[in-house]
Amino acid sequence: MSNVRRKILLNVFKLFDLGLMVLAFLLAGAIAFDRHKVTLAEFFSMRVKVQNLAIFFLFLLAWHFVLSAFGLYASRRLSRRNAEVFDVVKATSLATLIILAGSALFQIQMGTPRFLIAFWAISTAATVASRLSLRMVLAWIRKQGRNLRDVLIVGTNQRAVQFARKLVNHPEIGYRVIGFVDENWQGMDIFHNSGFALACDFGGVSQFLRSSVVDEVVMALPMRSRYFEASQIAAYCEEQGITVRQLSNIFNLKLARSSAEDWEGDSLITHRTGQINGWPVLVKRAVDLVGSAAFLVLISPALLVTAILIKLTSHGPVLFKQNRLGRNKRRFNIYKFRTMVADAEKRMGEIEHLNEVSGPVFKIKNDPRITPVGRFLRKTSIDELPQLFNVLKGDMSLVGPRPLPVRDYEGFSEDWQRRRFSVKPGITCLWQVAGRSSIAFEQWMELDLQYIDRWSLWLDFKILLRTIPAVLRGSGAA
Repeated sequence: MSNVRRKILLNVFKLFDLGLMVLAFLLAGAIAFDRHKVTLAEFFSMRVKVQNLAIFFLFLLAWHFVLSAFGLYASRRLSRRNAEVFDVVKATSLATLIILAGSALFQIQMGTPRFLIAFWAISTAATVASRLSLRMVLAWIRKQGRNLRDVLIVGTNQRAVQFARKLVNHPEIGYRVIGFVDENWQGMDIFHNSGFALACDFGGVSQFLRSSVVDEVVMALPMRSRYFEASQIAAYCEEQGITVRQLSNIFNLKLARSSAEDWEGDSLITHRTGQINGWPVLVKRAVDLVGSAAFLVLISPALLVTAILIKLTSHGPVLFKQNRLGRNKRRFNIYKFRTMVADAEKRMGEIEHLNEVSGPVFKIKNDPRITPVGRFLRKTSIDELPQLFNVLKGDMSLVGPRPLPVRDYEGFSEDWQRRRFSVKPGITCLWQVAGRSSIAFEQWMELDLQYIDRWSLWLDFKILLRTIPAVLRGSGAA
């Protein structure tokens, strides 16, 4: 598609979005004020104040800028459908907040909660529907061999070939691989068997770019040994105005998720193995705050009774504080009801040889330091309830790998086990609902990593539900 035609279609689409905004505004007004029905003749006889008209045009302008700011007019050829839908929701939500602020600033009576909710719902649904419809139309056009972008891939290694196959297997995104660039190397025989063609070597790139239709160049070279060639080809593309893309996984990482970010003019490729940022993490934190606060209020009588029992039956403080490792090994004090004698920490060396679990952690079923009340608290997991305050503070989450003492961490022998510290620790996790102390240390660590790799809000919800019967059974408690 030529630049002129693309600009025309883009401007038409912008006008279409403005039309959707006006339609959503009118429908929301009709829903919010349906008690005051107006006939068609009365509608056309209404006088519109110049001030109100100016304010409405400001809203239209704000709508356009918000959609542009969230990249909804940029090329979405390589973005996922869910990502675009999420950007639309963020844009319409911000636009609705702008209308709310404008209504308060200019004292517009129309900005009622009913109107704003209706406007947000209608504008979001209409904009999402238009974007998804456009995706379907463009996908059909590209499958017919039109609106394609010709891409040249630099490198013939396995990553480059796999990327090319992904492009070929997804004709709906409209990329056509026109060839590869590389010198002869020991893996070239494998490349020739892939079915793809070699366009030129490094020395012929500049001429190939001059004489061929190339919309984009994708770099898939090993940076350590081919940095000079990659930088030279990137310079050729910059001179000729050709888009350059770099495969983000230049380190061949197996688990990390990659994302691109811009900061102060520098482009950063981020490789993250812990929780990703975005609205799911914000929702998780909101659930932590609301859930822990509500549960603390609900069980406050039980907390008071427990504190009294501990104080009456043994010498020492009600709460036990211990230094633990949180996200990225940040240290914090965890709160638990005291279940042992006051000098339990000092007596640790006397009974360390009685440890009944594998690995660096220390647990024994009949620990002589546990008080009679403490044994009941551990069996019922009541001793863990003060950790809800840690959740409120933000040191912990309701669901996450259990925070370990410094002593246990210092006994770790494998670096892969330390990935469990890439997320915020929690009160309950897969280990808690799968048997707790009866599970071997290696399996415990594997469950924690399984939680991190599969994390979702739905997984958290399922773990919370499974925690209740696990606590009632007292399985694996020690």
